[in-house]
Amino acid sequence: MNEKALEKILNIFLKEVLPLTEQGVAKGSKVFGAAIIKKEDLSFVAAETNNEIENPLWHGEMHTLKKFYELDANTRPKEKDCMFLSSHEPCSMCLSAITFSGFDNFYYLFPYTATNDEFKIPHDLNILKEVFKINDGEYNKENSYWKSQNINLLIENLPSSKKEKILNQLNKIKKKYQKLSNQYQVNKDGNSIPLN
Repeated sequence: MNEKALEKILNIFLKEVLPLTEQGVAKGSKVFGAAIIKKEDLSFVAAETNNEIENPLWHGEMHTLKKFYELDANTRPKEKDCMFLSSHEPCSMCLSAITFSGFDNFYYLFPYTATNDEFKIPHDLNILKEVFKINDGEYNKENSYWKSQNINLLIENLPSSKKEKILNQLNKIKKKYQKLSNQYQVNKDGNSIPLN
């Protein structure tokens, strides 16, 4: 993936996902968000954010899928023609939902280790270990259903001359997520989410 495509993807996080996440965190939900874009031109299709205060199943990815399937079926793009973007590496429930929905890919900004260490939300790794006996989140990232991609690694693989602008964009996004994470952590005891 070239730097122009990565720049467009990061802009989707900045313009579509983060504003929704800011609203969600203000209401007490976690920082996870997602978007769906068309593969052919990377144009926006749908986005949502975590809404666990309404329903513990409305993780960012699940809520985005809900919004995607509320679009008119006659004009909604086919799943295989779309890219699924997730702010954080999807949990086991969201991995399954992406799979059952027929998407053949997903791209994420923050891996499980960041979700656990930087965002202080250990549930993804804990559930994978306790339920599926998967240590360190090492599921099969390329399989017959989909291929997952860490956006940070895609950026790392760019030629040095192409990285500066996109790294600045990525750092801006990471700072916003960290600020929202801090806000969530301060206020989480006041919400009714089963797995804070």
